[in-house]
Amino acid sequence: MDDGDDLDVCRQVAFRAARRDCGATAEVLLVVEELLKGQTEYEFLATLLENLQNLVSHGLDMFRSPDEIRLLLGPRSAICWDTVAGFWGAVADWRVGTGAPLEPAATLLGVENENLRMLLWTANRTLSTGEKLGIADAVRYEKAGGSPIPGFSHIAVALRITGQGSP
Repeated sequence: MDDGDDLDVCRQVAFRAARRDCGATAEVLLVVEELLKGQTEYEFLATLLENLQNLVSHGLDMFRSPDEIRLLLGPRSAICWDTVAGFWGAVADWRVGTGAPLEPAATLLGVENENLRMLLWTANRTLSTGEKLGIADAVRYEKAGGSPIPGFSHIAVALRITGQGSP
């Protein structure tokens, strides 16, 4: 699969695993835990966990809560989960420090088209303030010198997807 296919698979798996009505959430996270032992699929797995975090950040009834997901994580995936959360906390702090206003998440959450919803809800997260951060914020943060997630760069992913290679 190419990078675009990987990202689509991550979105789809996360969208299903985050749902309250998914009976296989624990099994999906068990597979993530097992695959993290080998580290060869780290970028894919970090993306999957990031998408899952983004989805559950929205506080929608259709999705499990962050705490519910956290309880299902093994030790390796919990470390990855916390690393991703720490990265996004740094992005939020940086973004607030720029003085640029954040957009409300409400518009994003009102999207009705299922395919667009999957794309937008996995690429953005809702902060406790009701505002949103997205992948574009992560790329700007990294470009401004912010530390990427170890072993994973949003800039590198964006460049590969657009056919521009590595940074």
